[in-house]
Amino acid sequence: MLKIKNLRCCYGNIAVVHTVSLSVRQGELISIIGANGAGKSTLLAAVCGLLKNWSGEIEFKGRPLNGMSAPAIVRQGISMVPEGRQIFSPLSVMDNLKMGAYTRFKKDGKSRVAEDLDMVIQMFPILKERAGQLAGTLSGGEQQMLAIGRALMARPTLLVLDEPSMGLAPKIVEMIFSTIQDLSHNGVTILLVEQNARAALKIADRGYVLETGKMVLQGSADELLVDDDVKRAYLGKDYGDFLDERNQ
Repeated sequence: MLKIKNLRCCYGNIAVVHTVSLSVRQGELISIIGANGAGKSTLLAAVCGLLKNWSGEIEFKGRPLNGMSAPAIVRQGISMVPEGRQIFSPLSVMDNLKMGAYTRFKKDGKSRVAEDLDMVIQMFPILKERAGQLAGTLSGGEQQMLAIGRALMARPTLLVLDEPSMGLAPKIVEMIFSTIQDLSHNGVTILLVEQNARAALKIADRGYVLETGKMVLQGSADELLVDDDVKRAYLGKDYGDFLDERNQ
């Protein structure tokens, strides 16, 4: 579904991602792990049309994304849950969700959008309770649910998530990872960037390790979880333990 080849991303004259290649097949959940500053979010920004200064190849369903704007990429079927959530704080929860379907109204009509709205509200019932509340007044966990719901309202064929656990309480992180895992089990293709490496690999099919802008390791999630270098650098006792218990 997604193929990246020899991707190089720059901010000004400084290269942040160096000749990175990866692929995502339909139905997979792929995790990209690495330390802060490794280039993970920059890579996602290039895929989603939020970074223009890049070279190499990015293809989605066989179509090059070079030169496409972010709205055009959303219309192709890629939807992003950005780092830090970036919800529309002055708008209500319901308006935020409807904004997620902005590119669909002309093509799909109100009835299909309403069906997806019902699906999102069933997934996150608290959003129904908060429907008329200003999004900026929600808790961090509620804002993350809203950001995921907003992305799903675009009806993506590839859901991209950037650090969805950042700044959240442990119980909320458990719920967010459970939701991501459930979406994957229901056939949503997912590309996940997450500093919580162990939890990310516990729900992934395959993983990539990014260090200082270079892809240094890849393999099945199970292989990476037992790799000595990965364990030493990234894995500790964290929310992956919850996922172990959930899957038993």
